[in-house]
Amino acid sequence: MKKLLAVLALAACAGSASAADVVGNPKAAPNKIEMCIGCHGIPGYKASFPEVYQVPMIGGQSAKYIESALHAYKKGDRKHPSMRGIAASLSDQDIADVAAYYSQQNAQTRK
Repeated sequence: MKKLLAVLALAACAGSASAADVVGNPKAAPNKIEMCIGCHGIPGYKASFPEVYQVPMIGGQSAKYIESALHAYKKGDRKHPSMRGIAASLSDQDIADVAAYYSQQNAQTRK
């Protein structure tokens, strides 16, 4: 039993270490942001599901913030249903790529 627990603990550590090693590639993101630009690319856009919500512009935000937000939606820690569904469809590499892409955008163009 102790061996099984040790193996499970080691596997959990290995899984978290590989997720931490993911490096975002902004050049890999253009095919991954189609779901983002429909809301986050429109200045002043307000979503109406499940309630009226001012959609933030994410261009120029830090990659760390965007990754953290997407992982929180994916885990269910953040509750917006549309974002939760989108984030759930993204791999850790997708999240890192999208975050890297948006962090390099000019905060004034905010695509």
